[in-house]
Amino acid sequence: MRKTLPLLFLVSLLSMSAFAQRRRPVVVRKPSVPGTARFREIGSTAVVIDETLSVLRDKPSLFADAVQRMRRGRSVKILAVAEADGVKFYKVTAPPSNFGWVQSDAVFGEFRPGDEERLARLVQASEGFDQIEIASEFFQLYPKSQFRPALLLLYGDLLEEVAAKLTKDSNSRLHIREMAASAAPIHSYYLNFVSLDRYRKLGITFIFNAATRSFHYDGCPGTSLRANFQPPPKR
Repeated sequence: MRKTLPLLFLVSLLSMSAFAQRRRPVVVRKPSVPGTARFREIGSTAVVIDETLSVLRDKPSLFADAVQRMRRGRSVKILAVAEADGVKFYKVTAPPSNFGWVQSDAVFGEFRPGDEERLARLVQASEGFDQIEIASEFFQLYPKSQFRPALLLLYGDLLEEVAAKLTKDSNSRLHIREMAASAAPIHSYYLNFVSLDRYRKLGITFIFNAATRSFHYDGCPGTSLRANFQPPPKR
């Protein structure tokens, strides 16, 4: 009788253990996939703005080989995210055929909180044609931004300065005798002036006054590309 007690006790313990296992099932956790739940940027579209950082690389590293430097205004789609060398990188598709890794600070978009204010600061800190070009991109990306009124004032002042420079440059480089000799209308020379090309690409319109042979900004950022002409008054 004494020999059967330990055996019955052991069977009882095993039964309790099996019952406990049935009451507390083992939970198997799925491994997290990098770049899915952690990074919300994936699948978003971004626009290249900061050309000083826009090197497309074959690996996520500042020391990796460069594929190309992407131009401002280029749209890319974010495929993955990685961190290296103290910065964040986005793996992007860059149509028509390239893809690679670019520093995340080079691109902007609505997908990331803080980009609107960051781009507004970049506009204010830039200079020359870059400032005008970056401002144009800002108006495209954030048409309802709270920073738009202040930037429009800055934009208008900048382009009036450009108009004054265009007036000076065109009058010094276009010669009346040469224009008259070709028999083409004088105003057509001004409206084909080579320095206007870079602004036409941004959709920026300058009004030309033939009477004073001067340019003026029309005050409409992002308007469709067109050339305005104000003929001289009839005598």
